[in-house]
Amino acid sequence: MAKLVFPSDFVWGTATASYQIEGAVREGGRGPSIWDTFSHTPGKVANNDNGDVACDSYHRYEEDVALLKKLGVNAYRFSIAWPRIFPKGTGQVNPEGLDYYHRVLDALIASGIEPCVTLYHWDLPQALQDKGGWANRETIDAFVNYAETVFKAFDGKVKQWITFNETWCVSFLSNYLGVHAPGYTDLGLAVKVAHHCLVAHGEAVKKFRALGIRGEIGTTHNLNWIEPYSTRKEDVEAARRMRAWNNEWFMEPTFKGTYPAFMVDWFRAKGAEIPIRAGDMETIAQPIDFIGVNYYSGGFGRYKQGAGLFDGEEVQIGFDKTFMDWNVYPDGLYKVLSWVREEYGDTPIYITENGACYEDELTEDKRVHDAKRIDYFRKHFIQCHRLIESGVPLKGYFAWSLLDNFEWAEGYRKRFGIVYTDYNTLERHPKDSYYFIRDVIASGGLEV
Repeated sequence: MAKLVFPSDFVWGTATASYQIEGAVREGGRGPSIWDTFSHTPGKVANNDNGDVACDSYHRYEEDVALLKKLGVNAYRFSIAWPRIFPKGTGQVNPEGLDYYHRVLDALIASGIEPCVTLYHWDLPQALQDKGGWANRETIDAFVNYAETVFKAFDGKVKQWITFNETWCVSFLSNYLGVHAPGYTDLGLAVKVAHHCLVAHGEAVKKFRALGIRGEIGTTHNLNWIEPYSTRKEDVEAARRMRAWNNEWFMEPTFKGTYPAFMVDWFRAKGAEIPIRAGDMETIAQPIDFIGVNYYSGGFGRYKQGAGLFDGEEVQIGFDKTFMDWNVYPDGLYKVLSWVREEYGDTPIYITENGACYEDELTEDKRVHDAKRIDYFRKHFIQCHRLIESGVPLKGYFAWSLLDNFEWAEGYRKRFGIVYTDYNTLERHPKDSYYFIRDVIASGGLEV
């Protein structure tokens, strides 16, 4: 067997998000978010589940940090709940919210784990949504004010900051497809929201630099890899549009200060215009220290008139599937990160999320034998090693997720964790995949 050895400074971590794990939605001075509203709207979330309790990490964070320490990771990515810092989005700072995150950060640092903090993982204060949410440019100012408050409060404790998680989900999934909060189905609105979030990212980066905050700052986009089903021109162009919706539409402005022209034309033909103001594109393209990439899947696409938003349909070619019905496509990770480097240069890359949902069962001896998830991680770790050997500046990997948690519109029926959460008792039980990752980290690589 061959041993694939990772660099000694490679960052191994795992990730969570505030609304998915914290619970305690009415404690500590926290205000309501759009996800509180959405999840309490009948029919929006599977089984009408909500995040009121989730994994109760608000009260059990020390237990979760202990799990991280035993796992052996040297970093942990989590998000701050904006409504805990500003219950109404703006106005008075809530000191209890800041105190809570100080305790989390101190616990991580004491355990030798570097915090990687995401400022926005979808829990917009409801008070701001009531004024138009991300469609209202005033929300950009509110976000920068929130970011400045958090930057100053935690300067020195956090060395890696992420402005936004998955702007595609914030915009298109939430405002065009209507699957996530706030649940609208308006393409023009989604294009506007995407632009305003990108501007907010750029303004936050500018504020970070102006304040002289220590550490690094970047953003995270969820990328996929759609191959053309054939070399027919129609298939190539359809697959490119399908791929660009996640990839170029967000990467191009982040790195080059432009939107891809072929996509601008496509959206314009659908009646959706980008509300660009003077200086916006320069702001969006502020230099960043790293780019975060969330990767889960990909596939093959071909032209079909009238299919979806882009006259394209996915063709199933026999991929294994996760319980989310997503293709298991490890080679897509290699292809998409190779593309990132080719298109956007040698900016350091972190895989800020990668993982798989499967049907997990807790045995009588409190174990979860999740062989499929282990296989998923193993295959993607191999692609990570290929990327590093190929000169792609991949600096770290964060497994999604530390815990089974509130899986957004899927509620609690879909489990991504490497630790099983018993939602009746809130007990945590490490799965076999937890021990697999622990051993990979401890040995500095894996046998293949």
